[in-house]
Amino acid sequence: MGRVVKALILLGLITVIGLAYVFPGPSHSFERIYADVAPQTVVSLQAFRSDYQPIQIDVTGATWEYILLGEGEQTILFLHGMSGAYDIWWQQIEMLKDRYRLLAVTYPAVDSLGELSQGIFTILDQEGIDTVNLVGSSLGGYLAQYLIAVNPDRVRRAVFANTFPPNDIIADRYKLVAPLLPYLPVGLIMTVVRINVHLDLYPASGHSELTKAYLLEQSYGGMSKAQFVARYRCVVDAFSPPDIASLNIPVMIIESDNDPLLDETLRRLMKETYPPARIVTLSKAGHFPYLNIAGEYTRLLEGFLE
Repeated sequence: MGRVVKALILLGLITVIGLAYVFPGPSHSFERIYADVAPQTVVSLQAFRSDYQPIQIDVTGATWEYILLGEGEQTILFLHGMSGAYDIWWQQIEMLKDRYRLLAVTYPAVDSLGELSQGIFTILDQEGIDTVNLVGSSLGGYLAQYLIAVNPDRVRRAVFANTFPPNDIIADRYKLVAPLLPYLPVGLIMTVVRINVHLDLYPASGHSELTKAYLLEQSYGGMSKAQFVARYRCVVDAFSPPDIASLNIPVMIIESDNDPLLDETLRRLMKETYPPARIVTLSKAGHFPYLNIAGEYTRLLEGFLE
Protein backbone atom coordinates (compact mmCIF):
# COMPACT_ATOMS: atom_id res chain seq x y z
CA MET A 1 0.00 0.00 0.00
CA GLY A 2 2.88 2.38 0.85
CA ARG A 3 4.41 1.90 -2.59
CA VAL A 4 1.09 2.72 -4.24
CA VAL A 5 0.76 5.94 -2.25
CA LYS A 6 4.30 6.97 -3.09
CA ALA A 7 3.71 6.21 -6.75
CA LEU A 8 0.54 8.28 -6.74
CA ILE A 9 2.32 11.19 -5.06
CA LEU A 10 5.14 10.99 -7.59
CA LEU A 11 2.63 10.85 -10.43
CA GLY A 12 0.83 13.86 -8.98
CA LEU A 13 4.06 15.86 -8.78
CA ILE A 14 4.94 14.97 -12.36
CA THR A 15 1.46 16.04 -13.46
CA VAL A 16 1.70 19.36 -11.63
CA ILE A 17 5.11 20.11 -13.12
CA GLY A 18 3.90 19.08 -16.56
CA LEU A 19 0.90 21.37 -16.32
CA ALA A 20 3.18 24.19 -15.16
CA TYR A 21 5.13 23.85 -18.39
CA VAL A 22 1.97 23.88 -20.49
CA PHE A 23 0.28 26.65 -18.49
CA PRO A 24 3.06 28.94 -17.20
CA GLY A 25 0.72 30.81 -14.87
CA PRO A 26 -1.66 33.75 -14.83
CA SER A 27 -0.79 37.28 -15.81
CA HIS A 28 -2.12 40.32 -14.02
CA SER A 29 -2.43 43.90 -15.12
CA PHE A 30 -0.60 46.74 -13.40
CA GLU A 31 -3.93 48.08 -12.15
CA ARG A 32 -4.86 44.78 -10.55
CA ILE A 33 -1.47 44.24 -8.93
CA TYR A 34 -1.34 47.77 -7.49
CA ALA A 35 -5.04 48.01 -6.59
CA ASP A 36 -4.38 48.25 -2.83
CA VAL A 37 -1.44 50.66 -3.03
CA ALA A 38 -2.02 54.32 -2.14
CA PRO A 39 -3.10 56.16 -5.33
CA GLN A 40 -0.47 58.89 -4.98
CA THR A 41 2.26 56.24 -4.76
CA VAL A 42 0.97 54.49 -7.87
CA VAL A 43 0.88 57.77 -9.79
CA SER A 44 4.44 58.55 -8.66
CA LEU A 45 5.76 55.19 -9.87
CA GLN A 46 3.95 55.43 -13.19
CA ALA A 47 5.22 58.98 -13.76
CA PHE A 48 8.77 57.90 -12.96
CA ARG A 49 8.62 55.06 -15.47
CA SER A 50 7.18 57.39 -18.08
CA ASP A 51 9.69 60.19 -17.48
CA TYR A 52 12.84 58.04 -17.27
CA GLN A 53 12.93 55.41 -19.96
CA PRO A 54 15.93 53.10 -19.49
CA ILE A 55 18.95 53.31 -21.77
CA GLN A 56 20.07 50.01 -23.27
CA ILE A 57 23.67 48.94 -23.78
CA ASP A 58 25.13 45.66 -25.01
CA VAL A 59 27.96 44.20 -22.95
CA THR A 60 29.42 40.96 -24.34
CA GLY A 61 26.06 39.92 -25.74
CA ALA A 62 23.96 40.83 -22.69
CA THR A 63 21.54 43.77 -22.82
CA TRP A 64 21.78 46.03 -19.80
CA GLU A 65 19.22 48.68 -18.92
CA TYR A 66 19.97 51.75 -16.82
CA ILE A 67 18.91 55.30 -16.11
CA LEU A 68 21.12 58.27 -15.28
CA LEU A 69 19.67 61.54 -14.01
CA GLY A 70 20.03 64.24 -11.41
CA GLU A 71 22.48 66.99 -10.59
CA GLY A 72 25.52 67.07 -8.35
CA GLU A 73 29.25 66.46 -8.24
CA GLN A 74 28.92 62.94 -6.82
CA THR A 75 27.19 59.92 -8.34
CA ILE A 76 25.21 57.29 -6.46
CA LEU A 77 24.98 53.87 -8.09
CA PHE A 78 21.93 51.87 -6.96
CA LEU A 79 22.16 48.07 -7.12
CA HIS A 80 18.98 46.04 -6.64
CA GLY A 81 18.51 42.52 -5.27
CA MET A 82 17.25 39.31 -6.86
CA SER A 83 13.69 40.56 -7.28
CA GLY A 84 14.13 44.04 -8.59
CA ALA A 85 14.93 46.42 -11.41
CA TYR A 86 16.24 49.96 -11.84
CA ASP A 87 12.94 51.50 -10.73
CA ILE A 88 12.73 49.76 -7.37
CA TRP A 89 14.77 52.75 -6.13
CA TRP A 90 12.47 55.38 -7.60
CA GLN A 91 11.50 56.91 -4.25
CA GLN A 92 15.14 57.45 -3.26
CA ILE A 93 15.95 58.80 -6.73
CA GLU A 94 13.12 61.32 -6.62
CA MET A 95 14.25 62.57 -3.21
CA LEU A 96 17.95 62.84 -4.10
CA LYS A 97 17.97 63.96 -7.72
CA ASP A 98 18.54 67.64 -6.89
CA ARG A 99 21.83 66.92 -5.12
CA TYR A 100 23.35 63.85 -6.80
CA ARG A 101 23.75 62.23 -10.16
CA LEU A 102 21.87 58.97 -9.84
CA LEU A 103 22.53 55.77 -11.75
CA ALA A 104 20.30 52.72 -11.42
CA VAL A 105 20.65 49.50 -13.41
CA THR A 106 18.73 46.31 -14.16
CA TYR A 107 20.80 43.15 -14.32
CA PRO A 108 20.51 40.97 -17.41
CA ALA A 109 20.72 37.18 -17.14
CA VAL A 110 24.46 36.86 -16.51
CA ASP A 111 25.75 34.09 -14.28
CA SER A 112 28.64 35.58 -12.31
CA LEU A 113 29.70 38.59 -10.30
CA GLY A 114 32.53 39.06 -12.78
CA GLU A 115 30.04 39.52 -15.61
CA LEU A 116 27.90 41.85 -13.48
CA SER A 117 30.93 43.98 -12.64
CA GLN A 118 31.98 44.08 -16.29
CA GLY A 119 28.57 45.47 -17.18
CA ILE A 120 28.69 48.03 -14.37
CA PHE A 121 32.15 49.32 -15.27
CA THR A 122 31.23 49.46 -18.95
CA ILE A 123 28.26 51.70 -18.12
CA LEU A 124 30.43 53.93 -15.91
CA ASP A 125 32.98 54.29 -18.70
CA GLN A 126 30.23 54.94 -21.23
CA GLU A 127 28.89 57.80 -19.11
CA GLY A 128 32.29 59.18 -18.12
CA ILE A 129 31.85 58.45 -14.42
CA ASP A 130 35.12 57.91 -12.55
CA THR A 131 33.93 57.19 -9.01
CA VAL A 132 30.62 56.34 -7.37
CA ASN A 133 28.94 55.96 -4.02
CA LEU A 134 27.51 52.45 -3.95
CA VAL A 135 24.09 51.66 -2.49
CA GLY A 136 23.29 47.98 -2.82
CA SER A 137 20.65 45.81 -1.19
CA SER A 138 20.60 42.00 -0.89
CA LEU A 139 22.28 40.68 -4.07
CA GLY A 140 23.07 44.33 -4.84
CA GLY A 141 24.88 44.66 -1.51
CA TYR A 142 26.83 41.51 -2.28
CA LEU A 143 27.73 42.92 -5.69
CA ALA A 144 28.80 46.20 -4.05
CA GLN A 145 31.28 44.26 -1.90
CA TYR A 146 32.63 42.56 -5.03
CA LEU A 147 33.02 45.86 -6.90
CA ILE A 148 35.16 47.20 -4.05
CA ALA A 149 37.18 43.98 -4.00
CA VAL A 150 38.05 44.15 -7.71
CA ASN A 151 38.23 47.91 -8.31
CA PRO A 152 38.33 49.92 -5.07
CA ASP A 153 39.65 53.07 -6.79
CA ARG A 154 36.23 53.67 -8.33
CA VAL A 155 34.33 53.65 -5.02
CA ARG A 156 34.06 56.61 -2.63
CA ARG A 157 31.64 55.19 -0.05
CA ALA A 158 29.39 52.15 0.10
CA VAL A 159 26.14 51.05 1.70
CA PHE A 160 25.71 47.30 2.16
CA ALA A 161 22.02 46.89 2.93
CA ASN A 162 20.03 43.79 3.94
CA THR A 163 22.80 41.67 2.56
CA PHE A 164 25.39 39.01 3.36
CA PRO A 165 29.16 38.59 3.04
CA PRO A 166 30.89 35.81 1.07
CA ASN A 167 29.79 32.58 2.76
CA ASP A 168 28.98 28.90 2.26
CA ILE A 169 25.73 29.03 4.21
CA ILE A 170 23.36 30.06 1.41
CA ALA A 171 24.75 27.60 -1.14
CA ASP A 172 24.53 24.80 1.42
CA ARG A 173 20.90 25.63 2.28
CA TYR A 174 19.79 25.39 -1.34
CA LYS A 175 22.18 22.73 -2.60
CA LEU A 176 19.36 20.28 -3.38
CA VAL A 177 17.13 22.80 -5.17
CA ALA A 178 19.68 24.95 -6.99
CA PRO A 179 20.72 22.35 -9.61
CA LEU A 180 17.05 21.89 -10.57
CA LEU A 181 16.29 25.59 -11.16
CA PRO A 182 17.19 25.67 -14.88
CA TYR A 183 14.84 22.74 -15.52
CA LEU A 184 11.84 23.82 -13.48
CA PRO A 185 8.99 25.58 -15.34
CA VAL A 186 8.80 29.32 -14.94
CA GLY A 187 5.25 29.06 -13.60
CA LEU A 188 6.39 26.86 -10.74
CA ILE A 189 9.34 29.10 -9.86
CA MET A 190 7.28 32.27 -9.87
CA THR A 191 4.51 30.61 -7.86
CA VAL A 192 7.07 29.84 -5.15
CA VAL A 193 8.27 33.45 -5.34
CA ARG A 194 4.69 34.69 -4.85
CA ILE A 195 4.14 32.34 -1.91
CA ASN A 196 7.29 33.73 -0.30
CA VAL A 197 6.03 37.27 -0.85
CA HIS A 198 2.67 36.58 0.80
CA LEU A 199 3.92 34.44 3.69
CA ASP A 200 7.21 36.13 4.59
CA LEU A 201 8.15 39.35 2.81
CA TYR A 202 4.79 41.10 3.01
CA PRO A 203 4.25 40.54 6.78
CA ALA A 204 7.86 41.46 7.57
CA SER A 205 7.43 44.77 5.73
CA GLY A 206 4.67 45.79 8.10
CA HIS A 207 2.11 44.64 5.52
CA SER A 208 3.29 47.23 3.03
CA GLU A 209 0.99 47.06 0.01
CA LEU A 210 3.67 48.71 -2.13
CA THR A 211 6.28 46.10 -1.22
CA LYS A 212 3.87 43.29 -1.97
CA ALA A 213 2.72 44.81 -5.26
CA TYR A 214 6.20 45.54 -6.59
CA LEU A 215 7.46 42.05 -5.82
CA LEU A 216 4.37 40.43 -7.31
CA GLU A 217 4.82 42.52 -10.43
CA GLN A 218 8.32 41.09 -10.74
CA SER A 219 6.90 37.56 -10.53
CA TYR A 220 4.25 38.29 -13.16
CA GLY A 221 6.72 39.08 -15.92
CA GLY A 222 8.94 41.82 -14.58
CA MET A 223 11.69 39.26 -14.00
CA SER A 224 12.35 36.34 -16.33
CA LYS A 225 13.24 32.81 -15.28
CA ALA A 226 16.68 33.29 -16.85
CA GLN A 227 17.26 36.39 -14.72
CA PHE A 228 16.10 34.61 -11.56
CA VAL A 229 18.42 31.63 -12.12
CA ALA A 230 21.37 33.84 -13.06
CA ARG A 231 20.88 36.07 -10.04
CA TYR A 232 20.85 33.08 -7.72
CA ARG A 233 24.15 31.94 -9.22
CA CYS A 234 25.58 35.37 -8.48
CA VAL A 235 24.36 35.14 -4.88
CA VAL A 236 26.51 32.03 -4.33
CA ASP A 237 29.48 33.21 -6.43
CA ALA A 238 32.40 33.24 -3.97
CA PHE A 239 35.15 35.85 -3.59
CA SER A 240 37.43 37.26 -0.91
CA PRO A 241 35.86 40.24 0.88
CA PRO A 242 37.67 43.57 0.59
CA ASP A 243 39.61 45.05 3.50
CA ILE A 244 37.70 48.31 3.76
CA ALA A 245 39.94 49.56 6.59
CA SER A 246 43.15 49.40 4.56
CA LEU A 247 41.32 50.72 1.50
CA ASN A 248 39.95 53.62 3.58
CA ILE A 249 36.46 53.26 2.10
CA PRO A 250 33.68 54.24 4.54
CA VAL A 251 30.91 51.63 4.71
CA MET A 252 27.49 51.61 6.31
CA ILE A 253 25.68 48.33 6.91
CA ILE A 254 21.89 48.55 7.05
CA GLU A 255 20.05 45.55 8.47
CA SER A 256 16.55 44.77 9.73
CA ASP A 257 15.95 42.87 12.93
CA ASN A 258 13.14 40.84 11.31
CA ASP A 259 14.62 40.24 7.86
CA PRO A 260 12.98 36.97 6.71
CA LEU A 261 15.71 36.25 4.15
CA LEU A 262 18.71 36.91 6.40
CA ASP A 263 18.80 35.19 9.75
CA GLU A 264 20.88 36.26 12.73
CA THR A 265 23.80 34.04 11.63
CA LEU A 266 24.22 35.84 8.31
CA ARG A 267 23.67 39.27 9.86
CA ARG A 268 26.29 38.59 12.52
CA LEU A 269 28.73 37.28 9.91
CA MET A 270 28.22 40.45 7.88
CA LYS A 271 29.22 42.66 10.80
CA GLU A 272 32.18 40.44 11.67
CA THR A 273 33.44 40.63 8.09
CA TYR A 274 33.46 44.45 8.10
CA PRO A 275 34.25 45.56 11.66
CA PRO A 276 34.96 49.23 10.76
CA ALA A 277 31.51 49.67 9.19
CA ARG A 278 28.80 51.84 10.68
CA ILE A 279 25.87 49.62 11.66
CA VAL A 280 22.23 50.69 11.42
CA THR A 281 19.61 48.19 12.61
CA LEU A 282 16.06 48.97 11.52
CA SER A 283 13.18 47.72 13.62
CA LYS A 284 10.52 45.57 11.94
CA ALA A 285 11.39 46.88 8.48
CA GLY A 286 11.76 43.59 6.61
CA HIS A 287 13.97 42.92 3.60
CA PHE A 288 12.90 45.90 1.45
CA PRO A 289 12.94 48.95 3.74
CA TYR A 290 13.72 51.27 0.83
CA LEU A 291 10.22 50.47 -0.42
CA ASN A 292 8.15 50.42 2.77
CA ILE A 293 9.95 53.13 4.80
CA ALA A 294 11.35 55.13 1.90
CA GLY A 295 11.66 58.47 3.68
CA GLU A 296 13.54 57.12 6.70
CA TYR A 297 15.75 55.02 4.43
CA THR A 298 16.66 57.97 2.23
CA ARG A 299 17.54 60.09 5.25
CA LEU A 300 19.94 57.36 6.35
CA LEU A 301 21.63 57.48 2.95
CA GLU A 302 21.83 61.29 3.06
CA GLY A 303 23.36 61.31 6.53
CA PHE A 304 26.02 58.81 5.54
CA LEU A 305 26.88 60.08 2.07
CA GLU A 306 27.01 63.75 3.01
